[in-house]
Amino acid sequence: MKKTIGALMVAASAIAMAANAEAMEYNPYVGAEYGYSFLNGAERANNFNSGKIFVGSQYNENFGVEAFYQRTTSDKKAGDKAKYEAYGIDALGYLPLGCDQEFSLIGTAGLAYYDFKDKYEGEKTEGEGTWGYRLGAGAEYNVTENVAVRALARYTKLDQRIAESNDMMEYSIGARYNF
Repeated sequence: MKKTIGALMVAASAIAMAANAEAMEYNPYVGAEYGYSFLNGAERANNFNSGKIFVGSQYNENFGVEAFYQRTTSDKKAGDKAKYEAYGIDALGYLPLGCDQEFSLIGTAGLAYYDFKDKYEGEKTEGEGTWGYRLGAGAEYNVTENVAVRALARYTKLDQRIAESNDMMEYSIGARYNF
């Protein structure tokens, strides 16, 4: 609980600093991503393909916030099936590059809830939920004024051990539509 409150306080501080630094605008967007993730050091059921949808807003050229929902396909190893669903919120920092500022480097920090489900051969489904603290980096390219593509890598530290691991790497590529 202390970690959750601390993460929320950091996010609120970042929003407050961005508000003081520059006038806030509301530029909403929606998007979708393909993701690949794996639990570091896990021996079974540790590779996942996923789809993610997200909504967010970029408040100025350097700061945005987004909420997401992610669902994976089942990873099958030796008769076991594993999958997870996740939802959460991320703060995004942008560093526009070049004169036209079509290309940006991205840094992310966020909090998510991961609900893991394992189904062993001949046994019923077991579920385990845990909070994850996410840090990431990537790049984004604005194809047009309304369409952008991006690629991100995120490290997630899980509160509880899942399949012998408590950290995960996530890689994603996707697009967003700006309103």
